[in-house]
Amino acid sequence: MNDYELIGSPGCGSAIVEMALRITGTPHRLTDLPYLEPGPGRDRLLKLNPLGQVPTLVLPDGTVMTESAAIILHLHDASPQSGLAPAPTAPERVRFLNLLFRLVGAVYPTFTYADDPPKWTLAGPAADRLHDTVMERRATLWREIEAQVGKPHVLGERFSALDLYVTVMTRWRPGKDWFAQHCPNLTATARRAEEHPHVAAVLGRHFS
Repeated sequence: MNDYELIGSPGCGSAIVEMALRITGTPHRLTDLPYLEPGPGRDRLLKLNPLGQVPTLVLPDGTVMTESAAIILHLHDASPQSGLAPAPTAPERVRFLNLLFRLVGAVYPTFTYADDPPKWTLAGPAADRLHDTVMERRATLWREIEAQVGKPHVLGERFSALDLYVTVMTRWRPGKDWFAQHCPNLTATARRAEEHPHVAAVLGRHFS
């Protein structure tokens, strides 16, 4: 049986999937590339994923998966004993799904628009306004999520893939200092997840 192939880029959301692959014990190989830079790597990525985004996961049978939440749920289905997600009948399941899709459906898009505002509007004051508005929206979203975070993990006593997301995403803008000041619960859950050996190994590879 061939391994999974994770196509990713250092510091990006592919770190979340890499953690999940390690936690589930899924045989895999890593293909790192600067996914926005023209070249053979991006050409291949575009053939596999027309959006040209990472993570992109190639399954052993050649099937291509994109979107980190979909990949996480697939890995959980293949290895439910790893605990990436609560079981369908578990009381935490609804909150898990709600927060998972809040992270990928609401927080993630703020990076699309705030990272390169002139791509979406006119350069100058309009781009500055778009950037500021999206950053304000991101801060609001994080505060909403903060209010739902348990201890010591996002779901309380139960570790899940949500802890992987939080651990990686609190390293992105607005940065760890902002989270420490405004979202202490998220900061605490991230620090707890960092103690997991597979999480620590991936963090060291991506954010050293």
